Amino acid sequence: MSGGFDAVAALVFEQGYLKRLPRAGWLVAGVPEPESVAAHSFRAAVLAGLLAALSGADPARASLLATWHDSQETRTGDVPYVARAHVATAPPAAVSQAQTAGLPEPARAFVLAAVAEYEAAATPEALAARDADKLDCLAQALEYRAQGNADTQDWIDTSLAGLGTEAGRRLAAALMAQPPRAWWERARG
Repeated sequence: MSGGFDAVAALVFEQGYLKRLPRAGWLVAGVPEPESVAAHSFRAAVLAGLLAALSGADPARASLLATWHDSQETRTGDVPYVARAHVATAPPAAVSQAQTAGLPEPARAFVLAAVAEYEAAATPEALAARDADKLDCLAQALEYRAQGNADTQDWIDTSLAGLGTEAGRRLAAALMAQPPRAWWERARG
């Protein structure tokens, strides 16, 4: 059709599905209307940029990697941690290959490179993005707990245990040390 833009448009609509796809683990925790995968990816991208800046890595690259880190869930769904021992899903790179089939080569290479870098976890930016994924889960668990959902401790523990960078561990300690609404109280003066 129009130089591959039809495939780009299809990918745009496919990724839009993440705005409606709930994070499945929170359903297990009893959260009645959990955040979407897209909401999680947004804050993970913010966190990745901040962690990278604090660590001397490239914030834009780290944010980019976090933006694409769960993009495959349009096709695999969001598989909760406890289910991973019982459910096999295709590797993220394979899903991304299928998702980007038909894209113009520069766009395809861009997505595949971002997913591959994140999955390899070998660059400072990928490490920041991976910690950002855990830190968003930690922050969300703390927020849900503050809202009265008491069954979030497993998510807090798993998130803390999964951190791999010093900046990630320091930010986790700061998150744990203040209530989620502290920003609101400061903003109100």
